[in-house]
Amino acid sequence: VAFYLLRDWDLITAKVDSWLPRGSVQTFREQALAIDATVAGFVRGQSTVCLVLAALYGISLTVIGLKSGLLVGVGAGFISFIPYLGAATGLVVGVGIAIFQFPEWTSIALVAGVFLFGQTLESYVLTPRLVGDRVGLHPVWIIFALLAGGALMGFTGVLIAVPTAAVIGVLTRFSLSRYMKSELYTGKAGGQQ
Repeated sequence: VAFYLLRDWDLITAKVDSWLPRGSVQTFREQALAIDATVAGFVRGQSTVCLVLAALYGISLTVIGLKSGLLVGVGAGFISFIPYLGAATGLVVGVGIAIFQFPEWTSIALVAGVFLFGQTLESYVLTPRLVGDRVGLHPVWIIFALLAGGALMGFTGVLIAVPTAAVIGVLTRFSLSRYMKSELYTGKAGGQQ
């Protein structure tokens, strides 16, 4: 499917473009570009979050002295694009290795602490700042989108929640700007001044 979409992308977009009302074609194009920029910003922001977490987990576990700590940390960081799964997987694998490697509980607790700290950092700082700023959503809306997506569609809903909220945000901002310029908002009728 990806091959044919990439091969025929220009034909597909030209066909869809030909269906648009000619009087509003520029408006549709502008909104499609805004949605594209927003979704691309989400992907870039989420990729940055994953890279930061991979570095944080990998370096921290290596400093603690966990065997294969770099591998566990980088792996956990890279699957962090799925909320909570990266930290949960890293926690289970990292603590499992630590239990067999370390005789004292202090090092095991440090390994667990790395993932708890990373998850907290991701939830309250990285994702709201790096992803929220790029998609034009307030951190509260991102948290709400994740909760609503999870409640409505489970795991799949969590994956598509933020991009869907970003698209809704673009269309809502456009609708509000049109409304604020309309006679309904300004109170001025066509012939009245």
